[in-house]
Amino acid sequence: MHAIQQQYWAVRDYLSPVLKESKFKEHGRITPEEFVAAGDFLSYKFPVWTWEKGDASRARDYLPADRQYLVTRGVPCLRRATSLAYTDADEDAERLLSFGDSSSGAADEWVETHAGRNATVDSAANPGEIDDIPDLDGDGLAGAMANVSMTSETGATVGETPDLDDIPDMEEDGLEEDEDEATMAPSAPKPGVSTSGGVIDASQVGVANGNLLQVRTYDVMITYDKYYQTPRIWLIGYDENRSPLTPSQIFQDVSADHALKTVTIEGFPHSALQAASVHPCKHASVMKKVIERMNAGVVQEQLAARKNSGKPQDKDKDGKKKWAFGRKGGKDDNLKGAGEDEEVEGMRVDFYLVVFLKFIASIVPTIEVDSTTAF
Repeated sequence: MHAIQQQYWAVRDYLSPVLKESKFKEHGRITPEEFVAAGDFLSYKFPVWTWEKGDASRARDYLPADRQYLVTRGVPCLRRATSLAYTDADEDAERLLSFGDSSSGAADEWVETHAGRNATVDSAANPGEIDDIPDLDGDGLAGAMANVSMTSETGATVGETPDLDDIPDMEEDGLEEDEDEATMAPSAPKPGVSTSGGVIDASQVGVANGNLLQVRTYDVMITYDKYYQTPRIWLIGYDENRSPLTPSQIFQDVSADHALKTVTIEGFPHSALQAASVHPCKHASVMKKVIERMNAGVVQEQLAARKNSGKPQDKDKDGKKKWAFGRKGGKDDNLKGAGEDEEVEGMRVDFYLVVFLKFIASIVPTIEVDSTTAF
């Protein structure tokens, strides 16, 4: 059934028309040209993102051949999404802590949340319990110092100058001054450890455990969805040994509200790989709301900057205002400052993917997909 659904989606995407008119402020959708412009801005400002061309047989003709999708590799995922879940039981498990001298009234009070939670496995973030170190005083100190020898290897006690005749000569030990350490015979390998050219075989390296943090990593891709006319995110996960994660393991790093609902395992459009994907059916509406809120702040900043500089907006040779993407109209474009007779541009479309990654970070909160600037 899932294979039939994927075939249906592929045909639907093939038959859908390509968006030609910019609608990123009105409807949250962008054209392929705007997707490329936003991707160029993202890869230029944040070089962890790069363009890839993918499989030539799967290339989309409405995108440049060398700019089919964006990718960033080795994105860390330090913990599971369930560790961030906050339930009604956690709300009840709160207690008031007091620090300082309560008798004088100078004590500080703090609320400890999640007091009823059990500690997770030992890791770098949670080192576990450490036993108390006993104080070495009295009999304990005497017992600890009983086995300490105050005599050096030459037989001289501490504080006594050794006889020069007792110092061994380097020549007597077979160490000539002109002997090169590099020509010395290599030491025999340890039993059970195979080496090749002085390098330890990978099979002999043990898996990290104990208080070492087990870190998953993800390869994150951004493609353009022609049917929904928005970007689409794809995830391929690896464990600490670079072995691919299973679908159930990937869903551990996805918010419970989206796992197996808006996040599913599907075929990556530019290769034969299977990857987790966030379905883009709601991307346009969410991006429209986010852009509206952010654009209002950008407009206010531009009005304040224009008022402080006292310079009019750039115009072309015919006296008309320059537009970054040839747009006209729109409610945000008609905002004017006090005493101003010119429109302001507002947020540009090349910031679209920066905003998009902040939206995706709420769906996969433990995967650090957003390494962009803050607003």
